[in-house]
Order: sequence, then structure tokens, then C-alpha cells
Amino acid sequence: MREQIIVRVGANVLVPFIIFYGFYVHFHGDYSPGGGFQAGVILAAAFVLHGLVYGLDAVQRVLPPAFVQSCAALGVMVYAGVGVLTLFLGANFLGYNVLSYDPEHGQHYGILGVEAGVVITVFGVMVTIFYLFAGRGRSSS
Repeated sequence: MREQIIVRVGANVLVPFIIFYGFYVHFHGDYSPGGGFQAGVILAAAFVLHGLVYGLDAVQRVLPPAFVQSCAALGVMVYAGVGVLTLFLGANFLGYNVLSYDPEHGQHYGILGVEAGVVITVFGVMVTIFYLFAGRGRSSS
């Protein structure tokens, strides 16, 4: 597919919109269906599309495997970090009410932080799975 100009131009046009839509789903997830998992999958799909059109080496130059795997771990740390922060502030684990002067705002901030961790983790895991499947059959050297 690397020689197909229409596919390449189409991918170049679509990838930024897919990334933007992924962020939209994440930030709009507080008010409608959607959120962290869906946004992480959509963001990963943008890079999977890039990899399908330009090849595994091209997408790994944009997102090195070590960075993607670090994203998976970082997202879990963000999720847990929000919970630990609420413990330090005197509430239960993931008791978001203490994150702001107004409990309603605290709920919003806490959910946004947890969902950000979910986005990062799901993105990292989905892209890692793509790398593993796309790299099958290659020599390990």
C-alpha cells in the first residue's frame, strides 16, 4: 500500500482529524457517552492507520516502542496517583470531593484525572498490541 498515492493522501488527511476526535471524546465524556477507553482506542487507531499505510518502521519512528510501553505504565500511575492524592487529602481512595473547595468541582477534576490515566493506558496498550501483531515474523535482530 505504500505506493498508493490516494491511500497515503487520505491517511494524511484523516489522521489529524482522528486524533482531534479522540481528544473530543475524552473531554466530552463527562457530559455524554464516551470517555477514557473510547478516546484511547480512537487515538491509537490514528497511529494504527499510519502504520498500515506507511509501514511499521514509519510509525515506530513517530512513536518508539519504549515510549508507547511507558505510556501504558504512566496511565496506570496517573490513575493511582489521583486516588493516592485523595488519600493524602483525608478522603477515601478516589474520593474526589476533596480535590476542590466545591465537592462538585472536585468530582469533575477527579474524573477528568482518572479518565486521562485511562486514555494514556489504553492508547499505550492498543499501540503495543499493534506493534506486536505487525512485527510478527520479523527477525528479532
